[in-house]
Amino acid sequence: MMVPAALLLLGAVTAVLAPRLLARARWPEREPVVALWVWQCVVGAVLLSFALSMLLSAAAAWLAVRGRLFAAAPHGVVDAYALGPTGGPWAAGTALVLAGGGLWSGFRLTREVLRARAGRRARGAELRVRAPLLPGEDPAGGARLVVLEGPRPDAWWLPGPAPQLVVTTAALGRLKGSQLDAVLAHEQGHAAARHDWLLHCSRALAGGFPQVPVFAAFDAEMHRLVELAADDVASRRFGRLTVALALVGLNEDRGVFGPSPAPEPHVPERVRRLLSAPPRLSAGRRLRLTALATLLPAVPLAVALVPGLTALA
Repeated sequence: MMVPAALLLLGAVTAVLAPRLLARARWPEREPVVALWVWQCVVGAVLLSFALSMLLSAAAAWLAVRGRLFAAAPHGVVDAYALGPTGGPWAAGTALVLAGGGLWSGFRLTREVLRARAGRRARGAELRVRAPLLPGEDPAGGARLVVLEGPRPDAWWLPGPAPQLVVTTAALGRLKGSQLDAVLAHEQGHAAARHDWLLHCSRALAGGFPQVPVFAAFDAEMHRLVELAADDVASRRFGRLTVALALVGLNEDRGVFGPSPAPEPHVPERVRRLLSAPPRLSAGRRLRLTALATLLPAVPLAVALVPGLTALA
């Protein structure tokens, strides 16, 4: 039972320490795309540690599972894991708890995706009522701009088979020059990178396990970093100042720039970042961070495979 326990400990330590280390780093806002990848690898390493611990704990607790898991392995490999005849008193409990956590995560993710799709269908139906198609207009003709009457400046992206950028008339009055194009580029950046799936996964994990530090931090950082990444997509095409002015135009009536706590605290941070234009990391450092992050899920794999590979050698 040493290997399942080591994997469980590795997952727990990573879940506690990784958010603290990343919170101290100052480079994520300079490289949000790299930071998104690092967070995905951290969470993947935690989940993989728990999944491998569950498998080996189940193999230790039940001979039927052990037979299937090690069906093609020599006896020396099975002996190297020291699973014992019954696996000890904690093997079955550990396997069941971790399996329950996995099922709960799957349920939360499924519910989050279904809820998002239902909300998207409801918004699409409302949009079709408020802005019906013109005679001869093809509903599947690609992305289109939809203008709605509204006193509040707002703009949002409605994904689907025919994605649409929806803006209010008040927003059109605020956005000058290429600012509307910058908003469209920002939303297209979200769609191209499939940020909606990252948000689905982060919300499902944080909602299912609110006391696990890495999942709560993952959810908070995903909401922040996807916006920074989409800002960068838009600013590369239209300039940082244009994107910053578009953000101000859409949000200045919402109280986000006042002295009181803002309902959307990331907006002032995004504007300051765009105006200060922090320099990007060097290509070499970006490559090193990406490579190191990619290796994180390999650590639990190595812990799980080393005893078997050592026995084979």
